[in-house]
Amino acid sequence: MTSATTRPAPPAAPRHALLADPGYQAFVILRTAFTVAPILFGLDKFANLLVDWPAYLAPWINGIVPGSAQAAMYAVGVIEVVAGIAVSLAPRFGAWLVAGWLAGIIVNLLTIPDYYDIALRDFGLLLAAVALARLAERYHGKRQD
Repeated sequence: MTSATTRPAPPAAPRHALLADPGYQAFVILRTAFTVAPILFGLDKFANLLVDWPAYLAPWINGIVPGSAQAAMYAVGVIEVVAGIAVSLAPRFGAWLVAGWLAGIIVNLLTIPDYYDIALRDFGLLLAAVALARLAERYHGKRQD
């Protein structure tokens, strides 16, 4: 006759199973990317090392916001850094924040001639942010450090 009782698995077994789960791996990859990239790009809005960021601001938006295009990029940089931190700390919320922010960037880019390719790339990033938000519903809180 077999025993109906089972012994609990050692702690390493659940951790190993979680780390081997492709869905969890995708969650970690996307969470890392959407933490690091917005923070780095946000900080670069203050230095313009990667690109001349004010050139990516649609003229009609520049006409609405107070100050110069560079001043607007400073505000954008702060928002992007906050979004990256939000993804790190609360990915279920932060991922939707990034997705919404990317939607705004796409609208901006679609109103500037010759930036459609970047808008298309950002649409792909928006879809990845939505995928992160959905994965966070399942995996956030299960992180194994």
